[in-house]
Amino acid sequence: MPTEKGYRYRLLVAVILFAMLPAAGCASPSDEIDVDMSHNGGQVDLNVGQILVVSLESNPTTGYRWEVAEIDDEILRQEGEAEYEAESDLVGAGGVETFRFKALAAGEGELKLVYRRSWEEGVEPIEVFSIEVDVK
Repeated sequence: MPTEKGYRYRLLVAVILFAMLPAAGCASPSDEIDVDMSHNGGQVDLNVGQILVVSLESNPTTGYRWEVAEIDDEILRQEGEAEYEAESDLVGAGGVETFRFKALAAGEGELKLVYRRSWEEGVEPIEVFSIEVDVK
């Protein structure tokens, strides 16, 4: 017959294991995947429902802004407008422009952003950010 001490030990082990069940193999991936210019030309894997956060250096005081040039709207949707955060309070200071895209459905496609002045027609962008997106 088990002793009182042995019973308590087994009970404690069972409680600890039971408490760990939600974390064991059931961990969900992060809701957001962050990329920046270091990912340019690369690939990102997403699960349906995840948010792709693209953060790129920008300086709108020069007239240049990032804009979406290519997106497969069957697999990705831009969430809201791009957000800009200046690096400092100094006039003319640069900062970071951040876009958020939600993975809608499984598929593969290219996401391309261009850095240009919106009023300049027929002028090539001064920078291009492109990433292959694979949604599972």
